[in-house]
Amino acid sequence: MERYSVKFKKKFGQNFLKEVNTVKKIVNVADIGDNSLVIEVGPGGAIMTRELAQVADHVLAYEIDTDLKDELASRLVGCDNVEVKFMDFLTTDLKSDVEKFNTSNIYFVSNVPYYITTPILMKIMESDVPFKKIVMMVQKEVGDRFSTTPGNREYGSITVLLNYFYDVKKEFVVSRKQFVPEPNVDSVIVSFTEKEDKLPLKDFDKFQKLILDSFQFKRKNLRNNLKGYDLEKIESILNLWGYDLTVRAEQLDVEIFVEIANAI
Repeated sequence: MERYSVKFKKKFGQNFLKEVNTVKKIVNVADIGDNSLVIEVGPGGAIMTRELAQVADHVLAYEIDTDLKDELASRLVGCDNVEVKFMDFLTTDLKSDVEKFNTSNIYFVSNVPYYITTPILMKIMESDVPFKKIVMMVQKEVGDRFSTTPGNREYGSITVLLNYFYDVKKEFVVSRKQFVPEPNVDSVIVSFTEKEDKLPLKDFDKFQKLILDSFQFKRKNLRNNLKGYDLEKIESILNLWGYDLTVRAEQLDVEIFVEIANAI
């Protein structure tokens, strides 16, 4: 069990894992191959960073809390394949950072600060970096939202976006008791594996806007949420799938959104 002597900062969402065996299981899920670079956000006390350093060629970690410099330096002695950038991951030029490493397999493995889980995923999707696999610890209810299917209450815009790029899988639950300080919720490990047969998409920005607009008022149907669109064209596609404009966005699979986006 890992012990820490740092001052935890609530504003950075700091909850450090203390069970080494759980960290090993997380790294195992990532199945990191040869010639690899792993991105980690929020290394904290380096419990995961050290495990990643043992199986990856390179680890690039982003830590926003500069007060952890000495702690990380002491805990990463001998891990010469680890680079820590003390900065906000959301502000970095991720593609440029990655291109500095001559690797063919790129992974993201992290116990991310929960308050920025969705922004981190959006940055990853918009970065144009070909991540082979993403393994992320998130709040249990957030993991349900990421991995749910159409027709369920948790199904939302982020679900559709993620399912366009990745095969999403809930791996295992992590009890709140495995953290210090102990959070108020349990967590779950979710993996995102890059789809090899992504549907052809003409314009990602238009696709993303269509999805966000479709879900802007979850209780309203597409006719009401998409008033500024060519509704006749949208309905013609919906009809092919057995729907009309009275359908709610939460009932539609990602393939339907792709067809609509390509048509408009």
